[in-house]
Amino acid sequence: MVLVTGGTGFLGSALIQQLIDSGVHVRATKRDSSQIPVSLENQPQLQWVTADINDFFALEEAFEGVTEVYHCAAFISFHPADRHRLRKINVEGTAHIVTLALENGARLLHVSSVAALGKSKSGAAVTENDLWEYNNGKSGYSIAKYEAEQEVWRGIAEGLDAIIVNPALIIGANARAGGNGTTGTLFANLQNGLNFYATGNVGLIDVQDVARAMILLMENRTIRGERFLLSNVNMSNRELLAKCSAYLGRPAPRFKATPFMLGLAWRMAHGLAWLTGKRPSLTREIARSASRIRQFSNEKVRRATGITFRPIDDTLREICTALATKQ
Repeated sequence: MVLVTGGTGFLGSALIQQLIDSGVHVRATKRDSSQIPVSLENQPQLQWVTADINDFFALEEAFEGVTEVYHCAAFISFHPADRHRLRKINVEGTAHIVTLALENGARLLHVSSVAALGKSKSGAAVTENDLWEYNNGKSGYSIAKYEAEQEVWRGIAEGLDAIIVNPALIIGANARAGGNGTTGTLFANLQNGLNFYATGNVGLIDVQDVARAMILLMENRTIRGERFLLSNVNMSNRELLAKCSAYLGRPAPRFKATPFMLGLAWRMAHGLAWLTGKRPSLTREIARSASRIRQFSNEKVRRATGITFRPIDDTLREICTALATKQ
């Protein structure tokens, strides 16, 4: 039996669909409040289990008879107020998954993030060998994902058969808009009209490619105790917004939002939030991320799996078409 945590999420649901399409029987966890995607309802090869990853005893039942675990469940936020929750879910929850995988002799694939990778010292593309280092500019999300990885490495040291993947920004037409800096929010904001572009860049990968790479890595039993960076292309924010604006039939953002401007903007947003009692739409962590320039290498995963990635323009066009049809 294969277990997928976070089965109702953007990545988890795409992964489950690929697994059941290949004939695999899957057990997936969801929270009480989670809504099962329509495409995954009434699937005879799929069993849903209500189990929060912070509930160790509920997870124990979910692990019965499981031989492979894809750990996709996570909390994403770039709001400083969420730092405790980020650690509670991403770190403590992962610790539960690692412990239960060890107890049940299950092979684990843990979904981390490029946020848990370090900066290339030479200025070259970031690889799996660039180690994360703490500094005051690290977001709560980055810290939580790094500490979650440490739980997996702890398990590996204790004999766990495990792999870690570090995806860049995962995109796809089924991403739901949310308030935590998610893919869906990015494109929803673009649809509503943006006049500014940030000076940074981003690594992009289609959600279906991420799921496919995960399955290929899980199936290769010679691979264990390693991490793999998952990214298709590196693209500037300006180019990304220009491409999507064209697909949406909207003018591309014309004005550059420099780091200084973003610094002013997040402070203003913070002040407005203090006055209104609402969460700021822009935080220091989001502003810093938007201005950051990093390239990501996919050489290791391509060499290990032979995977070829879907053209990213096809994915962007599909997302924008889906947005247009929802209007």
